[in-house]
Formats: sequence, C-alpha cells, structure tokens
Amino acid sequence: MASSSSTLPVTISLTESSNYTRISSWRDCPSRLAPSPPGGRNVHLLRKRKAKKNSFVVFSKKQPENALQYKKLGDSDLFISEITLGTMTFGEQNTEKEAHEQLNYSFERGINALDTAEMYPVPVKKETQGRTDLYIGSWLKSQARDKVILATKVSGYSERATYLRDNAKVLRVDATNIRESVEKSLKRLNTDYIDLLQIHWPDRYVPLFGEYAYDPSKWRSSVPVAEQLRAFQELIDQGKVRYIGVSNETSYGVMEFVHAAKVDGLPKIVMDLVEVCHPNNCNVGLLAYSPLAGGALSGKYLDTDSDGAKSGRFNLFPGYMERYNKSMSKEVTAKYVEVAKKHGLTLVELALAFARDRPFVTSSIIGATTMDQLKEDIDAFLKTERPLPPEVMSDIENIFKMYKDPAID
Repeated sequence: MASSSSTLPVTISLTESSNYTRISSWRDCPSRLAPSPPGGRNVHLLRKRKAKKNSFVVFSKKQPENALQYKKLGDSDLFISEITLGTMTFGEQNTEKEAHEQLNYSFERGINALDTAEMYPVPVKKETQGRTDLYIGSWLKSQARDKVILATKVSGYSERATYLRDNAKVLRVDATNIRESVEKSLKRLNTDYIDLLQIHWPDRYVPLFGEYAYDPSKWRSSVPVAEQLRAFQELIDQGKVRYIGVSNETSYGVMEFVHAAKVDGLPKIVMDLVEVCHPNNCNVGLLAYSPLAGGALSGKYLDTDSDGAKSGRFNLFPGYMERYNKSMSKEVTAKYVEVAKKHGLTLVELALAFARDRPFVTSSIIGATTMDQLKEDIDAFLKTERPLPPEVMSDIENIFKMYKDPAID
C-alpha cells in the first residue's frame, strides 16, 4: 500500500460464519480516539506495539459476572461489548419505533456497538434500501455519539444493486464508489464519521452466501487491493472514517491485504483462525455474526406448523439463508436440542454461550425481530454458566465431529 504515513496503525479482525471467514483490517484515524455454535468482526493493533502475551482477552477492570463483559480489541484502547446489535431487520421486519426500542434497550443493558450496512434492510430491495441507516440516524440524534461504536459496510462487486449509486452500471470497490457510499451513509446515519467501515464482500469473485465451492470460470479482473486501501486512507485523512475493514473474505484475500499491509511494515496474518487471533501472533479478535444461524438454532423451524416457524424469515422470505434450513441443518439442530435439554438449557442459551466462550471471539452480532427475542439473547449471555461446563462442550464436540458443515447438504 503506497502511503506517506507508514506509522499509522492497522487493525485486523476476523468474522466467521458457517460457510466462510470474514477478515477486517482497519487503519486508525489520527484525529480521534476510539470510544470507550460458530456464527458469522473486529480487532485492533494500535501503532506497532508488541502484542500482549498473557491472554486473548484483556478487561479494563474487574467486571461483575451478571453484566455484559467488554473485551479489548487486539492492542487498541477500544473496548467492545461481548454483544453487538445487528440491525438488518430495521425497515423490513421492524418499524422505526421498534428499532428505537431495541436500540434503547440494548444500550441500557450494556451493549455499546451496532452493525449496519448501506444495502440494509434484508432482504435487499431498491424500495427499502437505506431504511436501516435512517432509523439508526434518527436514534443517534438523542445519543452521545462517542458512546456508540458504529460499524457499517460498503457493498462489493454487484451487477444488480446498481441503484446504490447515482450513476453506475456495476458496483466496484474503487475510490469513486467508496466515496459515494460513505457520503450517503454519513447523511443517512446523521453522523460526521463512521467508526468502522468494511467492504461487505470483495470486489473480486469469491464464493459467498452459501456457495461453498470456488468456480474458476467466474474469475474476473478486480480493483487492486492497494488501490482500495488508498481510497480508504483518503477518507481516514479527512476524518470521515476511523477504521477500515474487509468482510466475507477468503484466505487468499486475507493474505493479499496482509501483503499490502506488509509493504508499510504492518502486522501480518498467518496460518489459521486460532493462530491469527493469538496475542503472540497478530492479536486479532473475531466478531461472530449469525450465531443462531439466522434463527435456525432457536429450534423453531423443527416444527414447520408452529407459529414461530410460520412467522420466521425462512418462510417469510423463501430462499433467504436457505442453507440453514436444509435437511442436514435440521438434523443437526435436533441433536443440539437434545444436548441443551440434557443440560437444562435452551438451544438459544447453548448456541450463544458457545460463541461467547470462544477465547478468540470479541463480540457476537445478534439480531432480533421482537423485544422478547432480544431479551432472551442478552439473558443467554448473562444467565448461562461461564464457561460452559466440560461435559456440555464434550457433547457439542461429539456432534460437531459428525456434522462439520451441516449448512452444505
């Protein structure tokens, strides 16, 4: 990456879903300080200090066991709640009033981070695009901005979502698209800066969202990584973005960003997930999104005639996240239900506690369509034994050995 300021810090994070790993890599904005089963975002390496060697997680002070915990992101001064509020239902399944109710409740319970994207809500439609941001923006008017860690995403390559730009035949992750995306996001969100801006998916072809195998015939030329980073650097220098990142990435893409960072003498990601997260290596954190597999790990879809299943997104939006609603996914879900019952837990408690207890997970991104769901999710973090007992983990691991990727039939 060509940059005149090679001493700027970089932050690299991983986000893992059932089908792929997401990596995020940010540069710090020097004009501001940071505010104080697997799912599918943030670590922080500040300046070029050595990683701490004692543990994956560092807390600012002793925290009560019945409250949400705050984890340090890599080597930074940024502490993020172990739950990040996902907002992609705002504007589709949730009204503005309901969105504000969720936001208020979440922050009252100790959550300090929220996740959005320029293309939300989901399912993606031209008619509703941007509503999620607008609902968040109207809520932010009554909040202390420096108390909210706001993460959003610029869309990757797309021949269909061209309506996101004023004049585009295809979306690309180049300087023009990135600048327009950020300016529009800032306006909708009613803020003058974004804490974390990520590329939602790569500019180049990669298998995504349930496509599990790489198809060489789909290869296409793409915007060079260094060019993308220079575009982000410009926004950082302007104070409009504090950290930048990449999402839904592959190992190849990760190493491309690592190489670009290495040009400036920045930290390098090596090997697989756990090694990357270890403080002695890159000291990165992982934010797990969709820890309930789109709602599948609530167990409600096992009974297709139940009210929960009928009103759930898999049935409201046919084809949406269908990888979590296939026969093998249902088969393994039923087995996890048995494990949960055996140990006096609900399936939601089992799944969220599992994500919570991973030493490399910085925060889990949870979303809800009702207040009852949101309360249940937060309570699962607080009322479930920390960590899950060895006998529970043993039962989980035994099932995992038989179903290593149930989202692929």
